[in-house]
Amino acid sequence: MTAVARSRLLLVDDQDLIRRGLRHAFEEHRQFEVVGEAATAAEAIRQAGALRPDVVIMELRLPDGSGLEVTRALRRTSGGMGIVLLAMYAGDDQLFGALEAGASAFVPKTAPAEEIVAAARHAVSAPGAFAAADLGEAMRRRLAPSGPRLSPRESQVLRLLADGRSVSGIAKQLFVSESTAKTHISKLYEKLGAANRTQALMNALRLGVLEAPDTPQF
Repeated sequence: MTAVARSRLLLVDDQDLIRRGLRHAFEEHRQFEVVGEAATAAEAIRQAGALRPDVVIMELRLPDGSGLEVTRALRRTSGGMGIVLLAMYAGDDQLFGALEAGASAFVPKTAPAEEIVAAARHAVSAPGAFAAADLGEAMRRRLAPSGPRLSPRESQVLRLLADGRSVSGIAKQLFVSESTAKTHISKLYEKLGAANRTQALMNALRLGVLEAPDTPQF
């Protein structure tokens, strides 16, 4: 009976205890064989070049550089190598950084060992396809408007302010009292972090909740 070839792993982390834990987790699965370890970015690049592992499991922050930099360097020489990035703080910036660098997967260090092993399996089978548990939610957060959310009435008041309407003019346009118009304007200023009309309009443009007027053509 022919033995099934095991996937070769390189473990990269500056903490010996973490590397031991990862080695133990992967040695429990006959699919993997740990062929090397590294504690720095420079050592990781050297080891990856010499050992040609199937998968690199790497900490995002290393003493002499970033796992993102190592990932980019490895991607320039090998598109078929799986790269799993681990991070103690796994925020959206770190996740998208891993995606843009060319990693195969991104996993928080706090994740169960089985999740890291599953990421390694994915990296072996599809090194060029990025995977992360929170990818869908992170994409929704990135695509969501970054500015304050204005109500339909507040958006209407903002447009009237941009048109140069006075408080009384806004009140007439909205068929409300001047007192009510002032309340709408006050709430709008609060959401935009503004103290007056000019600041409100400038902040609204900067935050993308108000479009700049078209430049007149002559």
